[in-house]
Amino acid sequence: MNIFHLPDLGEGLPDAEIVEWHVNVGDNINVNDPLVSVETAKAIIDIPSPLSGKITHLFGGINEIIKTGDPLVEFEGKQQDSGTVVGEMTSNDALIDEQQSSKQSTNYNSKASPAVRALAHRMDVDLAMVTPSGHDGLIQSDDVRRVARILDDVGPMEPLRGVRRAMARNMSQAHLQVAPATIVDDADISLIKNTEDITPRLIRAVIVACKTEPALNAWFDAHAVARRLLSPIHLGLAIDAPQGLFVAVLRDIEKDDINSIKTRLSGLKKKIAKRNFSANELRGYSITLSNYGSIAGRYASPVVLPPTVAIIGAGKSRDEAVVVNGEIVVRKILPLSITIDHRVVTGGEASRFLNALIADLQQEL
Repeated sequence: MNIFHLPDLGEGLPDAEIVEWHVNVGDNINVNDPLVSVETAKAIIDIPSPLSGKITHLFGGINEIIKTGDPLVEFEGKQQDSGTVVGEMTSNDALIDEQQSSKQSTNYNSKASPAVRALAHRMDVDLAMVTPSGHDGLIQSDDVRRVARILDDVGPMEPLRGVRRAMARNMSQAHLQVAPATIVDDADISLIKNTEDITPRLIRAVIVACKTEPALNAWFDAHAVARRLLSPIHLGLAIDAPQGLFVAVLRDIEKDDINSIKTRLSGLKKKIAKRNFSANELRGYSITLSNYGSIAGRYASPVVLPPTVAIIGAGKSRDEAVVVNGEIVVRKILPLSITIDHRVVTGGEASRFLNALIADLQQEL
């Protein structure tokens, strides 16, 4: 029999979740016919069949996570699958054992007696979730029972999948690697005629600011302790979705005028509605914009995701009484935040970028 293994779907992604099988056991399939749709940390990807032949076994059901290199489909015949990474077969039981092993490893980072550890194991409580009440951080049996009662009330643990799984990994990576620093200020956007959707003007302002202060449109290689300043601006737009947070990329945005920006945003909104992104449209951004103010919030400290070194945040605009030429007037104010990786970007560079951003937003268009 010939086994087709889950290939590397890009950037060394460790696994993928099965969304939909397009074949059943016993079906005959041709090369490049739709085989299976999987969800990775980047996007939903349709995998075509690498062979022609009869399907004799499907490894994994809907919503099951398959690791890169693990068996995916078995074909009748002896032709070898040479286009994929070969890995060992992992059954559902092996996955459960691995999860339990990981959980036990976490437990042993907590301070508790063998009897309390045994109690936690019987009650299915991860000691990492338990707040200790004993001396010097020692977890007591009552602490375990308290958490068990809470878990009974809230229901079973929900595994993070797809975009949320990727978000957890990315945020952990950012927390470990980035030295964040945030500066905030306000822009008077009263001259902008339509402020219902400020995103096109924000994008244009980011383009202007990147040209004024290129240090924020860059990638940082922590291992080489070196940065790469980028001429093209591949703007990542942080997008909130029911599945979690993901970043869609507008490539070479520095070439676009305001009308072209609006057109590209319109196309992006259609893709967001259908969640119809290719993996390439969710990677390779050089600087990020988060317009969280479209929902709520004034100022924030957005998270910088390596290898990028900066993210711009826009809060909810408001009418505010301000002093202009000695008189109190009501103006439309937009709060702005910029978080930088302070390992790479200086406070002066971030401030100059913010000044240029504000100056462009305050122009009439």
